[in-house]
Amino acid sequence: MGTPELISPRSPRVVAARRLAKRNFRGKDRLFIAEGPQAVREAVEHRGSTGEPTLVELFTTVEAAERYAGIVEAAHAAGARVHHASDAVLAEVSQTVTPQGLVGVCRFLDSPFEEILAAEPKLVAVLAHVRDPGNAGTVLRCADAAGADAVVLTDASVDLYNPKSVRASVGSLFHLPVAVGVPVEQAVAGLKSAGVRILAADGAGEQDLDDELDAGTMGGPTAWVFGNEAWGLPEETRALADAVVRVPIHGKAESLNLATAAAVCLYASARAQRPRSSV
Repeated sequence: MGTPELISPRSPRVVAARRLAKRNFRGKDRLFIAEGPQAVREAVEHRGSTGEPTLVELFTTVEAAERYAGIVEAAHAAGARVHHASDAVLAEVSQTVTPQGLVGVCRFLDSPFEEILAAEPKLVAVLAHVRDPGNAGTVLRCADAAGADAVVLTDASVDLYNPKSVRASVGSLFHLPVAVGVPVEQAVAGLKSAGVRILAADGAGEQDLDDELDAGTMGGPTAWVFGNEAWGLPEETRALADAVVRVPIHGKAESLNLATAAAVCLYASARAQRPRSSV
C-alpha cells in the first residue's frame, strides 16, 4: 500500500465523518464511528449479511499507521479508503478526548429481529427503556462474554451506534447479532413464539435468582429483559414476562447497577444451560 497524502481538515470526507456524531446523520447515512485499534480490528474482520465489509473508511495518524501497520494493511486489503490525518483531524472525527490514532467509519450492522428468531436463540438480552449509552454498550459486552446468541434494543432504548455505546462494547458490537428499534411487546411475543422463556430482571421481583437456579428452571432457552437505569421496568413490561426475578443482595449494598445485574443474570443462565460433565 502506498503512503496516502495527509487529508485536509476541510476535506468532504472529514466533514462527512464528523457529522456522524449526530444520530440523525448516522441514521441517514447508515454509518457510524468506531475508534481505537480494538474496535477497528473487529470492524476490519466483520462482514455484513451479504458479505460486504463493515469498515468502509479509516482515518489514521502517521504514527498510528506505523504502530498498527497490520490493522491498516488489513483495512486497505478489505477495500476501505485509508486516509492519513493530523492529530487535529483525528480530534475532529473522534468522539474521545484523547484519540488513539485510528478512527473507522463503519456500515450499520444490526440484524432483523426475524433473523434472530429464525436462528432459535438460547440466550438473549433485551434492553427495554435503557437510555444510557455506556450501559447499553456494557450490557452488550456482558452478553457477548456470557455467550448470548443475540441482543435486542427496544424502540425506547438508546441508539446502538451512539459513540459511547460503541466504545463501551469494546468490540462486542461486531460479535453477535443485535436487533434495534423493536417494540418491547413485539420482542417478547416473538421470543415466546420461538420457545424462549422471558425473565424480567427487577430488584423487586417475586422470584429470587438463587431459587430459580436451585429449582433447575433456567436450563432452557431464556431471554432476560433489563429496564431503565433509574426506574427499572414499568408494570406493563413486567406483566409480559414469565417470571420477574431479583438478584439477591447478600450484603449491605442497596442495589446493583444495570450492567452488573445483567452480567450476574446472563452468566447464571449460561451456567444453567451448560451441559454437565459426566465425569
